[in-house]
Amino acid sequence: MAEHLQNELACWLAVHRAPDVGAATFLKLLSIFKQPRSILEASHAKLMECGLKSHTIDYLLSPDWEQVENDLGWLTENQASVITLGDSEYPPLLKETADPPPLIFALGNKSLLNTEQLAIVGSRNPTPMGEQTAEDFAKSLAEVGWTITSGMALGIDAACHRGALGAENGHTIAVIGTGIDRIYPARNHELAHQIAENGLIISEFPLGTSPLPGNFPRRNRIISGMSRGVFVVEAALRSGSLITAKQALEQGREVFALPGSIHNPLSRGCHLLIRQGAKLVETAEHIYEELIEILPNRPHVTSISTKNDELVSEELDTDYKNVLKQVGFEPTAVDTIVERSGLTADAVCSMLLVLELQGYIVSTHGGHYCKISEQPESMKESDRASE
Repeated sequence: MAEHLQNELACWLAVHRAPDVGAATFLKLLSIFKQPRSILEASHAKLMECGLKSHTIDYLLSPDWEQVENDLGWLTENQASVITLGDSEYPPLLKETADPPPLIFALGNKSLLNTEQLAIVGSRNPTPMGEQTAEDFAKSLAEVGWTITSGMALGIDAACHRGALGAENGHTIAVIGTGIDRIYPARNHELAHQIAENGLIISEFPLGTSPLPGNFPRRNRIISGMSRGVFVVEAALRSGSLITAKQALEQGREVFALPGSIHNPLSRGCHLLIRQGAKLVETAEHIYEELIEILPNRPHVTSISTKNDELVSEELDTDYKNVLKQVGFEPTAVDTIVERSGLTADAVCSMLLVLELQGYIVSTHGGHYCKISEQPESMKESDRASE
């Protein structure tokens, strides 16, 4: 035990693995004992004075050093690292929050922890338009210097990680709710490898931690705590994204929200945030301009435009323009499009297929269609030719 106590990181890991020692309890112990080694050297009576449970005290008096050795071995073999609250590499904004994680397990470029970050979060089951919008915003904002931070969940989180990775010199950080040796959800396996190679994955949880439901609200405070602002794209009224936004407000961060159709349940969370004072965002410039003083001397961010009916390509004939006009930005049923257009069902279905192939619309669940916010390539070429 004496040998282990001489290893500062081993002491941090040992206390971190103590049962019922979360961030708040760890911080309380540090305020009393100043360093993890002193916690492990404390007497039973002194630990009892701290209000710890009996099984927590038993562990601190006799830590599982074998497990700590396994942790140190895994970190070395996988080129991962641990940043403690006392390290200079610890994110400065996160350190200022009420309950910063005492330890951060990091896999990838840990220098990104000290870059200017913007969080983008949203639904795990977004509309195709919402997913594309998140990816486009992330790419545009990453290109002007923001590190895009999110939670590597399915849907909006994954889209914004992809967008940042697709930007020239773009960076992204994924904050996960499991041990850093676990990939969750499994469908993001390839994305996780891309982030580890070109960005950073972090976790406050010990190695081997499963994706327990309570872990994800906890990790959300890290996403917001490291970031200058949080941008919410598509969120239902009961959504983890709203928890992140609430934590951002409590931490003094800016909150941005993307408006949407009043008929889209995934827009209601964003509309609630806007009513409560979040900044309404329609283009990336709205975020960039709000935070421009933080990133001085950066090139102007590229606009993310919305396709208007007036911009419909001249290549479309009257019937196609008619059908496209009947498709909303919210999912629209084929029967509704048929009724609005006055055309036969067969003709409408055929035209919808062509419009989807040309990039004007996307199909969603249940045979619905919606317009997408970006102009298709054919339209962009037409617009450039007319300039």
